[in-house]
Amino acid sequence: MIMGAYFKDLFGGFWSLIVGLAITIKYFFQPVVTLQYPHESLKMTPRFRGHIDLVADPGTGEPLCIVCGMCQRSCPSGCISLKGEKPEGAKKKVLTAYTLDFTRCSLCGLCVESCNFGAIDFSKEYNLAGPSREAYVFDLLKRLKDRRSNADADA
Repeated sequence: MIMGAYFKDLFGGFWSLIVGLAITIKYFFQPVVTLQYPHESLKMTPRFRGHIDLVADPGTGEPLCIVCGMCQRSCPSGCISLKGEKPEGAKKKVLTAYTLDFTRCSLCGLCVESCNFGAIDFSKEYNLAGPSREAYVFDLLKRLKDRRSNADADA
């Protein structure tokens, strides 16, 4: 009796070793999927939701935001603050400041859904790192201008 259990355990261990080696050999001959991280980066899927970003008007390059404040009112975290002023002789307000405190953002998407003008959208930026909390308070108007100047420099 004892000898039969011994050989049964021995055969079971040998069989699990064979199964494990078969899986290893199967994946050994498939192409590598590892990226060399600092030099290569992932292409994010279209449905990826990073922090919000302002959308620029394709014609003028200015933000589409009309400072209605719907995004600020709909945000349950209270992480959005915006300011605007109405220049003399102009018909509508001009955005002067748009700040996002990403440390408080829950990425719920209510701000993007509430914007009737398509002025904000989710960014595809996923590689965020900073030394302090202040590094995650984004001036989205400044980021839009930086993106525009980088696009002009590349062209």
